[in-house]
Amino acid sequence: QVQLVESGGGLVQTGGSLRLSCTASRSISSYNIMGWYRQAPGKQRELVARISSSGSTDYADSVKGRFTVTRDSAKNTVLLQMSSLKAEDTAVYYCNLEIFFPRHDYWGMGTQVTVSS
Repeated sequence: QVQLVESGGGLVQTGGSLRLSCTASRSISSYNIMGWYRQAPGKQRELVARISSSGSTDYADSVKGRFTVTRDSAKNTVLLQMSSLKAEDTAVYYCNLEIFFPRHDYWGMGTQVTVSS
């Protein structure tokens, strides 16, 4: 029912910045959460940051103070501003949409972020 399209991934140097964007194909009127997860080779997918339709946010400890998640509900878009990037941030980043009643998750296809020295 919903397609998520990510953009903004790429190659940056350590200490640099990058902004990821994810746009849903349609608006969600009910309560929902949009966020970003990442998966590095050989590792489990992990939450990076998320934001609910009411504005509440949640961040992984490893990115607190460096990443900021925001959303523009009118544009069905969630943004992830990444700063002070480290090599450990290298991963495929996936956009996620959680809806409730009924409970369901949607995923983007992922965008590569590579931080080099």
